[in-house]
Amino acid sequence: MGKSVPGSLGEVGASLPDLSNEEVLRYSRHLLLPEVALEGQQRIKASRVLCVGTGGLGSPLALYLAAAGVGTLGVIDFDTVDQTNLQRQIIHTTEDVGRAKVASASEKIHAINPNVNVRAFDAKLTSANALELFREFDIIADGTDNFATRYLVNDACVLTGKPNVYASVFRFEGQASVFATEQGPCYRCLYPEPPPPGAVPSCAEGGVLGVLPGLLGVIQATEVLKLILGAGETLIGRLLLIDALDMRFREVKLRKASACPICGTNRTIHELIDYEQFCGVRGEEKPVTAALPEIQPEELKSRLDAGEDVLILDVRELHEYQICNLHGRLIPLGELPQRLGELDPNREIVAHCKLGGRSAKAVEFLRSQGFRDVKNLAGGIMRWAEKVDPSMPRY
Repeated sequence: MGKSVPGSLGEVGASLPDLSNEEVLRYSRHLLLPEVALEGQQRIKASRVLCVGTGGLGSPLALYLAAAGVGTLGVIDFDTVDQTNLQRQIIHTTEDVGRAKVASASEKIHAINPNVNVRAFDAKLTSANALELFREFDIIADGTDNFATRYLVNDACVLTGKPNVYASVFRFEGQASVFATEQGPCYRCLYPEPPPPGAVPSCAEGGVLGVLPGLLGVIQATEVLKLILGAGETLIGRLLLIDALDMRFREVKLRKASACPICGTNRTIHELIDYEQFCGVRGEEKPVTAALPEIQPEELKSRLDAGEDVLILDVRELHEYQICNLHGRLIPLGELPQRLGELDPNREIVAHCKLGGRSAKAVEFLRSQGFRDVKNLAGGIMRWAEKVDPSMPRY
């Protein structure tokens, strides 16, 4: 050791907390490592780490940091446990469905290690609270799943001087790095601008292999502990890319961008901004359809029961159609331009997907191609399952 920890833990030799006999026994396998030893475990006990999100990434991250003996572990999340979370968010159990995630997570952390001081924030991280909150911790671990919060976490880390231990997952792929340190790049150096709204599907739309967040969350926990210990080579200046389907790991070198608007030489961002506006965020259940005609599930059901000639166009993928469907014409969104000839432009069409986002794009495209009577099913097939057919499987 001998290095200072990025953040506010200070140099070795600063006052560190003692370990009780119970803690010495609990952490004995750490104490046997020369890279950790007694002093390293004391540094872990003195550390303050904030986990942003207690979902797929935050679950293994929080569990392993708690087991390792991080003295103060903050968890912030405003969501409740849903049944669809259980496939990957291992800190929550079936009995937790409907509970606040931070309450569920705090309970499991205490069960693993009662020595940990858990600070639970049942709130949404925003530009109004991020800076004040981050200043209370040494390291920030970003376990979020949307671009707006990732940019918020990054900018707040840069402005408060806290390292950002980052990871993200999608389907079978993940990536991890350590951003916002004095010597390394920040998230904006890698991604100056967010992708266009809807360009990258959420896990709810695109899916994710359940074990993948576990793999990336454990990598995050490893990086956090290395930062605390000042040991090893961290992912500062490196982006680790993982393809779980082929089980391949590769690495991309990153450099601090001189033109970066928040950590570059001519900084233009000096305070937190409106990140939802910056990323063009729209709610999953409320895609941008203000200018597009739509129909509610109850109205569509009534019209179909009355025998009206309405074509149901399903723009999901085949594997989604096999889970549940409305017996409509299946043309995945990506195939729609090539299969346009299969549709009658003079017939009334109602397009749907899972939640309404992809079908909104389909409606917009069809209207641009001369289809006059085409509508979007508001809320997608999931709202149909909620409002019309509760027996339908949900996913």
